[in-house]
Amino acid sequence: MTVVVVGAGPVGVTAALLLARRGVDVLVLDRHEEPWPEPRAVHLDDEALRVLQAAGVAEAFTAVSRPMAGLRLLDGDHRTLAEFGRGAGEHGWPQASMFSQPDLEAVLRTALAAEPRARLRGGVELVHLAQHAGPVRLTVADRVTCAEEVLVADAVLGCDGANSTVRRLIGSWMRDLGPSERWLVVDLVADAPLDVWPGVHQVCDPVRPATFMPVAGDRYRAEFRLAAGETPADLDLPALLARFGAAGCTVLRAAEYTFAARVADRWRSGRVLLCGDAAHLTPPFIGQGLGLGLRDVHQLTWKLAEVLGGADDALLDTHQAERAPHATAMIRLAVLLGRLMTGGGARASWVRRTVLAGVRRVPRLAAFASSSRTPPLRPGPLVRRRRVAPGSPVGGLLPQPPVAGGRRLDDLLGPGWAVLTAGGPVPPSWSGRVLPVAELGSPELVRWLGRRSVLVRPDRVVAAVA
Repeated sequence: MTVVVVGAGPVGVTAALLLARRGVDVLVLDRHEEPWPEPRAVHLDDEALRVLQAAGVAEAFTAVSRPMAGLRLLDGDHRTLAEFGRGAGEHGWPQASMFSQPDLEAVLRTALAAEPRARLRGGVELVHLAQHAGPVRLTVADRVTCAEEVLVADAVLGCDGANSTVRRLIGSWMRDLGPSERWLVVDLVADAPLDVWPGVHQVCDPVRPATFMPVAGDRYRAEFRLAAGETPADLDLPALLARFGAAGCTVLRAAEYTFAARVADRWRSGRVLLCGDAAHLTPPFIGQGLGLGLRDVHQLTWKLAEVLGGADDALLDTHQAERAPHATAMIRLAVLLGRLMTGGGARASWVRRTVLAGVRRVPRLAAFASSSRTPPLRPGPLVRRRRVAPGSPVGGLLPQPPVAGGRRLDDLLGPGWAVLTAGGPVPPSWSGRVLPVAELGSPELVRWLGRRSVLVRPDRVVAAVA
C-alpha cells in the first residue's frame, strides 16, 4: 500500500505522518526542494493540537510556540472595545498557540525524516493523473531537467494549496462564499520584547482595519486592509506600526495577500482526495486556515488506511460529506466576523461599540466568544444520530482532560475505535476497545461522561452516545 501526498506544507506532511503511523507507506511530492521560508500561518487552537499529538509532534511544537492570551478588539483610536481571553483548553493543550510557520515545518520535516514508512521528494511537479479500476497513475516532471516519469499509488491526497494542481486535474472548482479582500501582511522582528499585550489586537475601524499580534520569540505580525485602488506603497507603514508600539522593529517581509472565502465543489475523484487549502480558503479573522486543513487529514487518514486494508471504498464518501459542511460553517463565520469587526461606516462603529459592551456584561456570551470549540460534524454514517441536538457531544471532539499517570487520554485510547463507559450496558453494535472511565483517574472525564457510554472514532470524534 502506497499513498502519494502532493504538497509538503504542514497539512501534507501531517497527513504523511498520520498515515505512516497507521502502517501505510507514503511518498510526499513537492515542487520546491526546500521548505518555503516565509511565515504564513501563525495560529492553531487546541483541537488542531490534538492532530499534531496524533502525528507525534505536539510536544515538539510547544517548544517553538507560545500560548496566546486571547483577542482584544480596538476602535479606530486603539481604545479597547472588548477582550476575550484564552487559556487552558478542554483538550489538554492551550486554547490558542502562536508560532512561526517555518518553525512548525521544521518540526514536521524532522519527524518525517525519522519515519521509515515515509519519504519526501522535492523538485518535482505533478503533470497528469489517471485512474481506472486499479491504482492511480501520476505523471510527474523534474523541475530542473523536465524529465517525466510515471508513479503508481493506491491513493493520492491533494494537499497542494490554493492553486492546487490536483484540484484542477480532477475537474473540481472553487465556489465563492464571500468577497475577497486585499491586505498588506507585514512580518517583523524586534531587538527586544515589545511592551504589548500578548494577544491578538484587532482594530475594528472601517477606514483602516488592522491586526497586530506577537507571534513567537522575537517575531511579530501586522496586517492592514488595502482600500480599492490602493497599493502597499501608498501606506505610511512606519506610522501605522508606531500605533502598535512596533516602530523600531525590522521588517522581514511586507507582502500583499488576497484573503478569499471559497470551498471546492468536489473533494474526491475515486482514490484522489483534496485536503487543506486545495479544498477550502478562509479569511483570517478566526485563525482557522491551517486548523481546518489539519482537521481534514485527521478525519481522513484513518478512513483511508481502513480502505487500503480492505474496507469498502464508500467510506471515503464521508470525507466531503463531513468536512465540507464543517469547513463551510467556519468560513462563513470568518466572513461574518470580518464584516462585524471591520465593515460599515461611522454608524457601524457606534453600533459595534454598543454591542460589544453588551457582550462583555453577559457571562454566557462572553464565554462563547472565548471558546475554541468548533461546530460538531453533521449526522451521517459515522455520526450516529438523526440530528445533533444542542449540547450533545455527538459529532464533536471527545475532551482530553488529565488522566492517571500523567498520560494523555488519546494515547490510552490507542489508534482504533474506543468505548468509554460509566459501567452501564454498551450497545452490541459498538465495537472498539472498552475503557471504564472510573479506571482512568480523571474526575473531569467522570463528570463529563455522567451515566453515559460514548463511542469514539479513531479521530476522537464522538460517534454515538448511549
